Amino acid sequence: MLKKFQNDLKKYQPIQKVLFGSPGTGKSFKVREIAKSNLRIKEQFDSKFLENTVQVVFHPEYTYFDFMGKLIPQTAENNQVIYKFFPGHFQKALGIAYREILRLTNKNALLIIDELNRGNAAAILGSVFQLLDRSNDHWSAYEIDISEQETLGIFQSMGYDVRMSSEGILIRSESRKCWDHIDYYYDYYRKIFENNLDAKRVLECLKNNKISIPKNLSIICTINTSDESIYYMDSAFKRRWDWEYIDINYEIEGVQPIKIQWETDEKILTLEWSKFLEKLNEFIKNNHKSIMKLEGKQIGFWFLKGDENNIITPDQIKNKLMFYLWDSVFSRDKKPLEELIAKKYSKDIKLSVYSDFISNADLFVFAIVPKDSWTEL
Repeated sequence: MLKKFQNDLKKYQPIQKVLFGSPGTGKSFKVREIAKSNLRIKEQFDSKFLENTVQVVFHPEYTYFDFMGKLIPQTAENNQVIYKFFPGHFQKALGIAYREILRLTNKNALLIIDELNRGNAAAILGSVFQLLDRSNDHWSAYEIDISEQETLGIFQSMGYDVRMSSEGILIRSESRKCWDHIDYYYDYYRKIFENNLDAKRVLECLKNNKISIPKNLSIICTINTSDESIYYMDSAFKRRWDWEYIDINYEIEGVQPIKIQWETDEKILTLEWSKFLEKLNEFIKNNHKSIMKLEGKQIGFWFLKGDENNIITPDQIKNKLMFYLWDSVFSRDKKPLEELIAKKYSKDIKLSVYSDFISNADLFVFAIVPKDSWTEL
């Protein structure tokens, strides 16, 4: 009974995790599974979008202001320039989480950060970094100060109609059909939520222009370990996350077999993609001395996707898979590719440029898995 209670308790704790692994291992799919099974986040009706979820991809041009929010100039009807605040991705997720707490729904919110290491995470998060430390109650251990404009952005993300005035933030009251000063809102809801600690905490934070990550907001990130343009993440940043390695799975449940279809001069041959992939990864691992960061250079099942008939074409092999091998896996040393073909066919071969590799695509493919292991159509 105690073990079941502990498992249930853990199941509904907020998740702050980085999923990492080789390209094509299904990290994005894993995020969705965690959202639905662990966080009880449902897909929106008649779509595959997750409820209460904000998703963002980090990249070199992505900044703190994209993450938190920013003022953007706009032209009003009288041609005057006005400035409007637009909440960033973090503020949107935070606003959703606060909204659900004040609605007493017990629903979770989720911020998904794809390609965490393609942006300068330390600069993007800025002071939000301090909020990643969680207390035993699963809220942030600390609070940080924000501007009044940023507080307004959170109210926008919560779904309120708000505006800035010389007196501060005004909020539209639908019941009273008027604009109320934000202090009226705080006083009104403080009485309603007198016995709800989480709701009171949200109100106190916003009243004092502060934020804290609540227990119903999870953050899940993904990293492709093969990426070369990686911003450095120090140990202080890393230890604020749980890290889960997504290994390569060659047998995917509930998925129709995906096959490579390869045309030779004599016939059309087929082979299950998983069998080819397993042999290819063996070849990559056997040549680990020629590869930097081997763990991230292997290839996952979803690196190539079949068409509507679950067929992978020669063009996909040549233009994506072989290019990845040439440009990323064996970028430092092409000898393993040359030796693979040379030993198989007892012939000297020189791969000086990528076109040399492509012109020998048949030899490469059947060196990984011999012809006699393929099935003739």
